[in-house]
Amino acid sequence: MWIAGVDEAGRGPLAGPVVAAAVILPEDYDIQYLRDSKTLSEKRREEVFREIQSSAVAVGVGQASTAEIDEINILHASMLAMKRAVNNLSVRPGEVLCDGNRCPDLDIQCSAIVKGDAKIPCISAASIIAKVTRDRIMRELHAHHPEYGFDRHKGYPTELHRIALEKFGPIAEHRRSFSPVRQCLNKRDRQL
Repeated sequence: MWIAGVDEAGRGPLAGPVVAAAVILPEDYDIQYLRDSKTLSEKRREEVFREIQSSAVAVGVGQASTAEIDEINILHASMLAMKRAVNNLSVRPGEVLCDGNRCPDLDIQCSAIVKGDAKIPCISAASIIAKVTRDRIMRELHAHHPEYGFDRHKGYPTELHRIALEKFGPIAEHRRSFSPVRQCLNKRDRQL
């Protein structure tokens, strides 16, 4: 029975999609540095990402857009992205292990494991795939909107990002339901 690990990246940022990945590893995998993606350098994540892609039984990626995040909230959008990632696997798993304390709505047995990305290799692999995929999306967004510095903070609410948000205002990829973006919009409305 194949077991898929599932994790997401991008719940906290003010901009961009939330991205989830589902990974099924073979029993005999030999991938070094399988751990929570946040503990690896960007360079190391990219290396491990390629290794996972070449040796995994299956990799599925799903995302929920900024509009979906604003419409259904970040928690439900994260669950939706996870469900899409599992549905995008080329091999159907018999069980899903999900990082965190809740599972997406699946028709497969699913268990939530708190800090699973640090404990379970297939969840660690999903964590790395999700993070690298989302970082690439944010670097692409940076190419179109360099004034925000998305290549550096990836949409997280850093001081640099907050200053750019104040100066230039939100773009379509900013999450309007998130307080700093909403406050910026309200402030701009009052100035008009």
